[in-house]
Amino acid sequence: MSQHPIATLDASLIPRLPASSPTLFEAKKAKNLSFEAIGEAIGRNEVAVAALFYGQAQASPEDIKKLSELLDIPHATLSARLSGFPDRGRSLEMPPKDPLVYRLYEIVQNYGPAYKAVLNEKFGDGIMSAISFSTKVEKEVDDKGEWAKITLRGKWLPYSRF
Repeated sequence: MSQHPIATLDASLIPRLPASSPTLFEAKKAKNLSFEAIGEAIGRNEVAVAALFYGQAQASPEDIKKLSELLDIPHATLSARLSGFPDRGRSLEMPPKDPLVYRLYEIVQNYGPAYKAVLNEKFGDGIMSAISFSTKVEKEVDDKGEWAKITLRGKWLPYSRF
């Protein structure tokens, strides 16, 4: 587990998030659990867990059951708030105001055309899926400091020729 404080919910985001978000974050804080620990307990990637907490991913019935047990949230409450389809993409203002989220946005602004050119050379004309997709965050440490390593893995979808 991390030696850093447990992530909590920024109250300014609450109006743009589903009703499940404050409930989940309060229980996470009360249990002093990281997204990594929750992910290990329910069998999900830590980024997928965080996406559930922010309402950006769909929870399965098994996710709801396991989260209910782990976080001591009544199953009926969690089921009512997490069942259904997520309303993705509404929680952020564009461009993002948070410096870390802005840096991720800035990476795509600055390197997006280069990524596209390299991907097209390697795979042809198409796009990387954000649906058939996985991601992970890793911490690397060397003599120059701590490094964030973010892996994005998406299925390549060639454009059809009609």
